[in-house]
Amino acid sequence: MIKFSICIPAYKSLYLSKCIASILQQTVNDFELIILNDCSPEPVEAIVQQFEDNRIHYYKNEQNTGAVQLVKNWNKCLALAKGEYIMIMGDDDELEPDYLQEFSRLTEQYPQIDVYHCRSKIINEQGETVMLTPACPEFEYVYDSIWHRLEQYRSNYISDFVYRTAALRLQGGFYELPLAWGSDDITAFLATGTKGIAHTNKPVFRYRSNALSITSSGSDGFKMEANQAYARWLHDYLQKVPNNEEQAIVRAYLQRTQQKLMSKRKRFTLTLSMRQHRFKKAWFWLKHRSKYQLSLSDILISALKSVNLKNSSKF
Repeated sequence: MIKFSICIPAYKSLYLSKCIASILQQTVNDFELIILNDCSPEPVEAIVQQFEDNRIHYYKNEQNTGAVQLVKNWNKCLALAKGEYIMIMGDDDELEPDYLQEFSRLTEQYPQIDVYHCRSKIINEQGETVMLTPACPEFEYVYDSIWHRLEQYRSNYISDFVYRTAALRLQGGFYELPLAWGSDDITAFLATGTKGIAHTNKPVFRYRSNALSITSSGSDGFKMEANQAYARWLHDYLQKVPNNEEQAIVRAYLQRTQQKLMSKRKRFTLTLSMRQHRFKKAWFWLKHRSKYQLSLSDILISALKSVNLKNSSKF
């Protein structure tokens, strides 16, 4: 059995060649590379054909799934995967050569769990490292993960995570939200479950922050709809009572503060939205504040924060 399935749902071509090259340069060779062309108008297929490697398996959607339904492509990759473990790559991101080596170490050290995570480098359009994501404990349970994530103590991306393929399929695949805005969070929380999650603080993934990424793009209404669905999921999930006494304390805190924590997430989305065309976007949110359950203070505070926000990686 293949150990790792690395999957690229590809639409953009600008950095795709660098992305593929970084995968093929892994120090661990026991993997397959699944590339799913989302019926892109860009030369995705031509770029893939430049690489002669029998580990590459190329597929193409008959119709474009689109960014709003991005998670459908993740789950199609999951259906195609033959590896014991699976991870999803952005088509403009890169791996350090020892990415799989580091995750192999984690899976051997914690063979009883279903999800693993790494620290990441944030790179700019030129490939220069501009920041690191926050460090995490070597091992933690799900309520700590939820707490620290929603308090914005940490940031993560879909490619930070490696999942046990069978367990991910059993939980229904990657959790679907519009634009995948929070899908990586909830998928990881569900996979962590009662078993826990293991982290490595060695930054072996490179996330490219650029104007083409979903974090930086528009579709503001879809992002806010995803936030609302995230809040509903959180409310329902927190009805479960953990057996662990310490986690029960954290869960109780999350129940008391969930509205405040989700408000933080809404404000981040608003701030990101208003980095450009601030007054036009502020007017949009004012008009739709009832639909998205926004307060005037949410909009005003976010507008002020957006003045100095150049680039962010918190969500």
